[in-house]
Amino acid sequence: MVARSRIGCWRVHVFTSTLCRLRTNSERMKPSLRNKSRWFIVFLFAMAMAWVESAVVYYLRTMIDRIVPYQEHPLPLIGRPGPAELVREAATLIMLLMVGILAGRNWRTRLSYSAIAFGVWDIFYYVFLKLMCGWPHSVFDWDILFLIPLPWWGPVIAPALIALLMILWGTLVSAWEPQVRKYHSDWKVWALNFVGVALALYVFMADTLRVAGQGVAVVRNVLPVAFNWPLFSLAFLLLSAPIIQLLWRLGRERLRSRPSVVHEHSTFSTPREAEIFQLAPDLNSNR
Repeated sequence: MVARSRIGCWRVHVFTSTLCRLRTNSERMKPSLRNKSRWFIVFLFAMAMAWVESAVVYYLRTMIDRIVPYQEHPLPLIGRPGPAELVREAATLIMLLMVGILAGRNWRTRLSYSAIAFGVWDIFYYVFLKLMCGWPHSVFDWDILFLIPLPWWGPVIAPALIALLMILWGTLVSAWEPQVRKYHSDWKVWALNFVGVALALYVFMADTLRVAGQGVAVVRNVLPVAFNWPLFSLAFLLLSAPIIQLLWRLGRERLRSRPSVVHEHSTFSTPREAEIFQLAPDLNSNR
């Protein structure tokens, strides 16, 4: 009778400990409420910044009669507002970086929230510009993406795709930061990412780089003819390397959180627990 009582107590102990372990693992794989709140605040800030950006660009393009940027003399000389526009672009990037620094708790989450802010800002910039002036007409319309250090040209969908990657990476890192923190940074993956960044920048500035030595007037009047989609696709794949690795590691972590031994309707994390549980019928029969 004593043996049977002990076995019964052990069954209860194993069952309850397994439930607690499963609950802990499942909760650990879920983003916390605090991280969700931070993500939402950064998202709203980036949307507000996108509206400001769209409004400023709308004012400037209306003033120089360039609502559609892809036309002859896309960057006419506008006097003092020219240098001010360059500083404004730099200030916008600094603001997006700062909101990530304020939202994050370590260097990893700070970068992730900055990436989220930049991605949301970039996508909603085009959404709001479409609402204000009806442009872009298509996701394949050419646009001047940046002016620093040279004018970047590309179809609207190209920066939008990169922005989606930034939002995805930032969300994964910020939401599952405790799991991501355990992983050692793989320099090979980030080397691939940096190569992708370099290739993407080259694709966007290829036309202006060809005439960079011919003077500012020539650079201002460059109109690209064709976008290098094969090279951009390669850059996009390389940019995705950290995300692919992170998804694979999180998936592996989720699999590891499952019990390794299953006996009927009970689960055990160690073979020893399962062995003792399996001995229970023998002890009861010997009673």
